Order: sequence, then C-alpha cells, then structure tokens
Amino acid sequence: MSDTYKILFLGDVVGEPGRNIVREELPKLKVMHEPLFIVVNGENSAGGLGITPKIADQLFEWGADVITLGNHAFNKREIEPYLETSQRIVRPINMPIGVPGRGLTYIVKEDIRLGVLNLCGRVYMDSYGDPFESIDQVVGQLDTPHFFVDFHGEATSEKIAMGWHCAGRATAVVGTHTHVTTADETVLPGGTAYITDVGMCGPRHSVLGMNREVILKRFRTTLPQRFEVANEPGVLCGVVIEANRSTGRATAIRRIKSETEA
Repeated sequence: MSDTYKILFLGDVVGEPGRNIVREELPKLKVMHEPLFIVVNGENSAGGLGITPKIADQLFEWGADVITLGNHAFNKREIEPYLETSQRIVRPINMPIGVPGRGLTYIVKEDIRLGVLNLCGRVYMDSYGDPFESIDQVVGQLDTPHFFVDFHGEATSEKIAMGWHCAGRATAVVGTHTHVTTADETVLPGGTAYITDVGMCGPRHSVLGMNREVILKRFRTTLPQRFEVANEPGVLCGVVIEANRSTGRATAIRRIKSETEA
C-alpha cells in the first residue's frame, strides 16, 4: 500500500448540465486517479440554486462520499430534514445555532478518518459568523490529522487569507462559489493543499453556469432578470489532492478538467 492517499474534489455542480457531466465523468475519474475520498460541492445542483434530497442521493450514488454546500444550502426547503438525518452532507458551519444540519462530518476509509468542513466567507456574502474563529474552534477539537476544508467565498483575498490561516493545520483548503477555476494551486508550508477556486461542474458556454444572454441583458440594461441555467454542454472542474497517510499533510494538488462534446 502506498504511503499516500488521494482526495478528489469537484467544484460547484450547477443544474442539470452539471449533474449530467458528473454522472458521465466521475466513473472515469475514479479509474484514472484512484481517489480514496470523493467530495462534491452540490449547492447549485438543483436548477442552479440549492439541492434536493433526490439530487443528493444521486450524487452519492454516482460516487460522492461527502457533499458540501454554501450560501444556497437552504434555497430548496425540502432539504432541511435531509440535512438533519444524513451524516454525509454539510452546510456552512458558521451559521447560527439551531440551523438544520451540521458543518463538519467525518468519513473513514482504510483506517483514515477524514474530517470534512464547510465554511462561508463574509466578504460580499450574507451574514455568517467569523470563519476564522470557526476554524480555530474545530481544529481544537479534531481527533484526526486528516482535515479537508471547502471555503465558500466571494473574495479572493479572504480565501487566500484562510489558506494561510490553516497552513500546517488542514490537509487542504479549497475555494468554491465563484465558479471560475484559478491557477494558483499550491501546497502551503506545513503541508496544506490550497486553491482559491476549484471552478464549477456546469454549462460550458455560460456566465457562471447561467444563460449568457440573460446575464448580458442584466449588465447592459441594469434591469432585473430571471436567471436560468444555460442549456449547454457541460464542463467538469476539480482538483486531486495527495496526502500522507500518517500525517495528513498534503504532498501535491493538481487541477483537473473534463468537457462533453458540443
């Protein structure tokens, strides 16, 4: 057995095009990269906003071990009971006490206990608790060195700051929410894999997954528009992280991208 293992993370799944490409490509990625853990951000998987129990079950059926969410976690109200009963889906941990669900979960494979945490940033976002304080509280309670963070945020500066805040403490800190893949993947000092944004799994010829004509009209007229998921071929964006089995420290991170035929 190798002294390292891999985590495959897929960026925000957007609507039906995103679900379709995950269903088609994830089996191939499992064969190609042989990840021990698969984490998928599903917060835009239901019509571009939120997630439903049915879609969550599909993502698990297709291979996800854990689903992370974000600022649209509760757009589909039917997900609330599911968040309470499922141990494999996490909403942002820095939400008020009493909000359904959990922000941290654990999954065990081959004697490796991986903690998966979901956080929301506060810059240009809704009112969330201090994500840096939340991280500190969690790290102080961890019983495993294997710790994965999905930081769902708008501002690149806040995401980069979170990466440095977790350097040497988390196995990985990956950014989500902006749907555009950044090219700054790196392993920070202390062995924490980092990338500012993983990108999305959604319609390729779109504006962040939405119909580009609608978005263009919004920008050109400033008038309100009803956003809709673009009906376009899909693109899948993610990262593969390699980490030491004993220490939980990352040794490598690599971007991946797959596209369906037009």
